[in-house]
Amino acid sequence: MSGGAATAEESPHALGPGGAWAMAVGGMIGGGIFSTLGIVIAVAGQWAWLSFLGGGLVALASGHSYSAMTRRIGEPGGSYAYLRALGWNRTAQVAVWVLVTGYVFTLSVYAVTFGSYAAFALGAPHWGAIAAAVAAIAVLAGVNLMGAAEATLLEKVAVWGKLAILLTLAGLGLARWAPGKLVADPGQPVGITGAVIGMGVVFMAYEGFQLLSYDYDEMRDPPRTIARAMPLAILVTTATYIVVALGAAMLAGAPEIVAREEVALAIAGRDALGGPGFWAVSLAAAFSAGSAINATIFATARLAKRAAGDGAMPGLFAREDASGVPWAGTLLLAGSAIALVALGGLAQLVEGASLIFLAVFALVNALAWQARIAHRWISALGLAGSLGGAAMLVLHLAGVA
Repeated sequence: MSGGAATAEESPHALGPGGAWAMAVGGMIGGGIFSTLGIVIAVAGQWAWLSFLGGGLVALASGHSYSAMTRRIGEPGGSYAYLRALGWNRTAQVAVWVLVTGYVFTLSVYAVTFGSYAAFALGAPHWGAIAAAVAAIAVLAGVNLMGAAEATLLEKVAVWGKLAILLTLAGLGLARWAPGKLVADPGQPVGITGAVIGMGVVFMAYEGFQLLSYDYDEMRDPPRTIARAMPLAILVTTATYIVVALGAAMLAGAPEIVAREEVALAIAGRDALGGPGFWAVSLAAAFSAGSAINATIFATARLAKRAAGDGAMPGLFAREDASGVPWAGTLLLAGSAIALVALGGLAQLVEGASLIFLAVFALVNALAWQARIAHRWISALGLAGSLGGAAMLVLHLAGVA
């Protein structure tokens, strides 16, 4: 185990299983159901719930690979660290830049989601949505600069709050079960193939659990913490996505969700409980997107710090303050995401990020299989699922599927 991990174990503020679980769930749900529900229903129609199930199974298999590989090498860094441990330093240098770029894109998606819900709730114009998105990144970068304890406390509060609201919304919708409302366009029926395409399109919703592999040195008893927190976070997130995809469609109807994809769940909340439901879901969206921004900045800054220390990224990313917080990397990541916010295009950002992470998860599953970790057949399934989802997404983007 690395020296940083030993230091973390002695600190009362280090991440335990609960904090690590909250970080992983926050990283996934924040950019998941709020950002992608309308996008996946537009592709998969009544099979959107199956797209989320398929993505969850691929994520669970990939989580097995991430957890096993991280525990084997005993240090943070995720796929970047695995490649270096195998001596593939040049490939690792390329991989870390791809990863950091992907995380900057996801930060912009989370911020756009935050800004869209905030502006819609307040009746603000488009510039108000952009301003809210920029403010969210700036504030949460500041929280990260305060240190791990403050970032983790925020994550726990945000995760439990949004889960309560989302599951309540789902329950109200499922109580009004009407299968016809799952169909986005009766004139254009969607076959089961749509679920596979939807899994590829929506896979960004499962980006986030692997952030724990970058936080290894911030944990108490890292092998035990990561082995427990990672699979549990993926299971909870998958179940939440499925019931919300079904329940929200019962409330607002699939066509309305597709038409208002950026604020679809707020509309579902309004249809369920009027004004209180609208405000509750809008608040949950703000919590959710905010916690995803927080978790992603927290972990990505530490990945960049590790890579800079190895010479794979500029040394600026390795600069720390007196408490060990990578302040320069935090500010650079936040600034880059703010620049992307102005570009908008939620669907394009989601699809691009999904493709990046399907490729990265395929790589990690392949490395785990090659390393002959326990139950390597699970890694083989994760590899097949990641490659299949990526292929279907490419065909979709090319207009073939």
